[in-house]
Amino acid sequence: MSDIELRSKEETARQYEFMSKVELIVREMSGKAGRKLTACIKTFGCQMNARDSEKLTGILRKVGYDIIPEDREEEADFIIYNTCTVRENANLKVYGRLGKLGHIKESRPELMIALCGCMMQEPDVVEKIRRSYKFVDIVFGTHNIFELPELLCKRFEEQRQVIEIWDDTDKVVEDLPAERKYSFKSGVNIMFGCNNFCSYCIVPYVRGRERSRKPEDIIAEIERLSADGVKEIMLLGQNVNSYGKNLENPISFAKLLEEVCKVEGIERVRFMTSHPKDLSDELIEVMAKNSKICNHLHLPLQSGSSRVLKEMNRHYTKEGYLELVDKLRAAIPDIALTTDIIVGFPGETEEDFLETMDVVERVEYDSAFTFIYSKRTGTPAAKMEDQIPEDVIKDRFDRLLKLVQEKATKKNKELEGKTLPVLVETINPQDSSLVSGRLENNSMVHFPGDVSLIGQVVDVKLCEAKGFYYLGSRA
Repeated sequence: MSDIELRSKEETARQYEFMSKVELIVREMSGKAGRKLTACIKTFGCQMNARDSEKLTGILRKVGYDIIPEDREEEADFIIYNTCTVRENANLKVYGRLGKLGHIKESRPELMIALCGCMMQEPDVVEKIRRSYKFVDIVFGTHNIFELPELLCKRFEEQRQVIEIWDDTDKVVEDLPAERKYSFKSGVNIMFGCNNFCSYCIVPYVRGRERSRKPEDIIAEIERLSADGVKEIMLLGQNVNSYGKNLENPISFAKLLEEVCKVEGIERVRFMTSHPKDLSDELIEVMAKNSKICNHLHLPLQSGSSRVLKEMNRHYTKEGYLELVDKLRAAIPDIALTTDIIVGFPGETEEDFLETMDVVERVEYDSAFTFIYSKRTGTPAAKMEDQIPEDVIKDRFDRLLKLVQEKATKKNKELEGKTLPVLVETINPQDSSLVSGRLENNSMVHFPGDVSLIGQVVDVKLCEAKGFYYLGSRA
């Protein structure tokens, strides 16, 4: 066992000791309140944050809290915001909510508030919390999510604000309680951090450098999930294509994917996010030959201009990206491609933007997440000259969105009338006579059904394409 593995196991044991201590404190507080204490976790951001929130939920449940949904946030005894900082608007949302919580805490001083996640890795944010939001009880970051039991214990025993932010870590502490949002599907972290340093992105600064989990630990977790009834897993990493490079015994992501698909009981395997520069022929071959791997790939473009891509530090060109798309479609003809696109990167000209429009025209994405460039302090792009005027950005954004919707509608129409398997996820929130689930290509389907179908894979005829979703009927 390596030193890192040994330290990780020791850390897990430490946190279980703190959980035992906190459990006694929470039990005593619940007794005084005459009811079980409640907690609420509000998650901002990506699938990695969602998976972290499942871990936080598991820990809180273990120490004695009842978990209540986000729409009952103001009733909770303990509120955690798991934050995102990819875009400035995410930070502003958190500050806005904190202002409201401050007023609630004035009338309910026993209310506990914690902030964690990517936003907390920014020193200026932590200083602002320390200075202007002194009512916040606990602040921690992305690298020490697993420390929640210890931080809770410290807060209860010392009765002071607890701030614990790590700049980085080599620890991978995964053997703590977690509570999945869905019983039949789960995210599985295969790696943490990012080494790419795209010039607009703050993620490497807040999530740290890449560190991969050992493949045997990943497979063991997936086997446990399968035994617990999970049918679909999502392998998670900031750039899954670079998985395994920093392991003592390096292994490619493609090889890991092959091993994952051998786990009995798992019917669907997804993964994200894939960086185009690291997507190998080996991976395409594995995807093509294994029926468990969903025919969907999220392949961020960001810009169709090779010049802008170079400024973004993306390490591929427009031509290289299109060649990759051709390879994917040749190997997997029915693959659904989705993407991320940024509009208004510093220095983006109309000609650059038209290159992006050209890629959208040629690739015909099934859907795309389109974003207006968000200036993030601490990134190289924030210091670049020639920031684009808001009116120009809005015009380009609207044109891009229109084209994306046109192409997605066209792609979705191609499946109309076909019968395909759907993993049912939930009762439709707008119409309780319908259930909602996802195709392999990740598109949402709504069709008549009841709660007994949740977690089942059923054949559904896609009767009508409605933009980014389908209305269907049982086959």
